Formats: sequence, structure tokens, C-alpha cells
Amino acid sequence: MELKNRFLKYVSFDTQSDERSESYPSTEKQLVLLRYLKEELETIGLEDVTMDEYGYVMATLPATPGKENVPTIGFISHVDTSPDMSGANVKPHIIEEYDGRDIMLGHDVWLKVEEFPELKFFKGHTLIHTDGTTLLGADDKAGVAEIVTAMEWLKKHPEVAHGKIRVGFTPDEEIGRGVDYFSVEKFAADFAYTMDGGMEGELEYENFNAAGAKIQIKGRNVHPGAAKNKMINAIDIATELNGMLPAGDRPQFTEGYEGFFHCVGISGSVEEAEINYIIRDHDSDKFEHKKQLMWDVVNFLQRKYGEHVLVLTLKDQYYNMRKMVEPHPRVIEKAKKAMLEAGVKPTVKPIRGGTDGSRLSFMGLPCPNLFTGGMNFHGRYEYASLTTMNKAMNVIINLARIWAE
Repeated sequence: MELKNRFLKYVSFDTQSDERSESYPSTEKQLVLLRYLKEELETIGLEDVTMDEYGYVMATLPATPGKENVPTIGFISHVDTSPDMSGANVKPHIIEEYDGRDIMLGHDVWLKVEEFPELKFFKGHTLIHTDGTTLLGADDKAGVAEIVTAMEWLKKHPEVAHGKIRVGFTPDEEIGRGVDYFSVEKFAADFAYTMDGGMEGELEYENFNAAGAKIQIKGRNVHPGAAKNKMINAIDIATELNGMLPAGDRPQFTEGYEGFFHCVGISGSVEEAEINYIIRDHDSDKFEHKKQLMWDVVNFLQRKYGEHVLVLTLKDQYYNMRKMVEPHPRVIEKAKKAMLEAGVKPTVKPIRGGTDGSRLSFMGLPCPNLFTGGMNFHGRYEYASLTTMNKAMNVIINLARIWAE
């Protein structure tokens, strides 16, 4: 009961991040939930509970007697929700013993098995979904709820031996800034796990290499009746650029280890336009090739229209954590064991995205990602299995015990 009520409480907070903001966190409203979590962790009896100037909440569950010298492990989740859809006034609906059929979310919005076949897996589960007007916020408040509830359980069951455990909650993960100011030294864990996955059993220690590209285009507007050999239409150049990138390398045509160019925004007029991409690939060589292709396309268009017409800003965002996690195989093996003991079949798969853990791994804290039971993140079709969330909570408890064995 604690897990469900805690999750429902957390999703009532609007914590949407804003990629256009220059502040940190990007939105003040994230701090409201972070302050609440700080107070809650203090209430359940954790120690060294802090919230710093950037909003990071950290806390300690001390080791049980005799286990002070085993590795310190951490559990980390983010509180912000995606800018892709509103996270305000979330109205959760609960289905007990889901029958495996289509779900009417509300407002004539349907969650259909034909379109989301993984629903079949959740037949018999307790599901929590939206009313079709907002996202749910399981990404990543399911992870937050699982961590807090697991810490409360361990606090109430001192007979379960465990080492020192560190807890961390971060803002702004959804806009790629989640650990910009995170202090690995202050967190002081030997290894950690982000609770930020989806499908039951997911265990992820590979993620995309990631970059962002912004192309600013300066056109020349002339009356269309006298435009020949004079007009430079910035919109036309933006669409020409998009057409020069391989059409098969778009998210809707890729899966598994396949990377992509994803146009996430285009705006402008004849006079000026801007087009934005995210570039992703698991393979570092293919990642570099994709970035070079973007430069080649822009350089070609500069020669065609003028060097001053197009300006490309391309920045790396994060890298594949596999390089940093693989040297520590017990982090993965213990996660597999914890899942099996919780009645969960581990499924090792690459993340088609990134987590705070990918950056933390390169900051010196190996940090694979575990499932939470949330599905269809970032939109109105998001839902969570409370049944799977309970299993994820048990995986956390099992990991605490297994690392102390």
C-alpha cells in the first residue's frame, strides 16, 4: 500500500523540466517535490539527508552492524518529467486485475493492444494510467517511489543485513542536464543503479553515444515577383538539408543497436530558420561518422549558398556507459541475481536513449539502469504496472542484501 500511495502522491507534483531555461534546475517547481522528498527521507529515519543549492537530494541508510566494510551502493532516480507533454493536474486511473483488453483512457483516447502489444504481458497486473490529457510521470517517479519505499522497508527490518546505502534524487534528467552539478565525491558510493528503466526485467548498461546539432540558416527575402537569382529561402534550405540525411536513419525506422538522426524541431521564415537534431549511435565509430556526415552536408550547402548562410553548432551530450561498466562485471551479476530472487527474468538490452547513469559512469561511478515498471514514457499513453513496481522495489532490497553477502 505504501508504494502505491507514495507513487500517486509524487505524480500529483508538476515537475516538468524546460530545455529553454538557463536556470538550474530549469524549473522552480521541481524543487517543490525535491524538498518534499528531503523531508520524507528524514521522517523515515535516513541519515545525512541533504539538499544542495542545485536541488540534489542525497541521504544515507547506514550499514547494519558488522557490514560497515562492504561496498557502498547507491540508488538514483530523477524527479523531472518530460517537456514533451504536460505533467500538471495528472489524474491517475487504477485498474485492478487488468483483463488484457484495450483501455479507454478518457476523452476518447484509447490504449490499444494492437498498437501497444506489450500490454499482453501485463494481463492480471494492477495498472495505473492517465486520463489521456497528460503524461503520468512514471518516468521517473516510479523509480523514486520504489527507492523511498525500499529504504523505508529496510529501515523497519534491521534483521536484513546490508552495507551503507546512498540515495540520490536529481532534477533535469529529461533535458540532459541531470548530473551537471552532481558530486560523485559527495555521493561517495562505490557503485550505483539508476531506477529509470521500463519493461519488467530490463537491465541496461549500454546506451547511445549522443550529440545535439543546431543549424541556423540566414536567408534573403525578396518580393517573390522579383526573386529570381536573388531570394535565398531559409525554409527551403532547412528542408533540403533534412532531405540530404539518410531517410532510413530516422527513429521510426530503427531499433536495437541502430542509430539515427532525429529532427526534433524546425522553425523560421524565408529570412531565417533553425533546424535541430539529436544524433545517436551505440557504436562509437558509427557515431563519429554520423557527426561527420552532418558537417559534410552543412559544408556542401555552404558552398552552394554561401558560407555565411549556414552555421552549425554540434555538441556531444553523453557517451555509451558500457566502456565504464564492463570492467566491473559484479555490478551486473548481482543485479541479475537480485532480479531472479524477486521472480523476475533479467533482460539485458541496450538503452535507446540515455540516463543520468551514463554520465555518472564516466564521472567515476559505474551506474547501470534497472526497470521500474513504467511504460510509454513522455506522452498521454504512459502507464505503470504496480505489480512490476513492487518487484522493482524488491530488487532494490535484494541488491542491498546481496552486496553485503
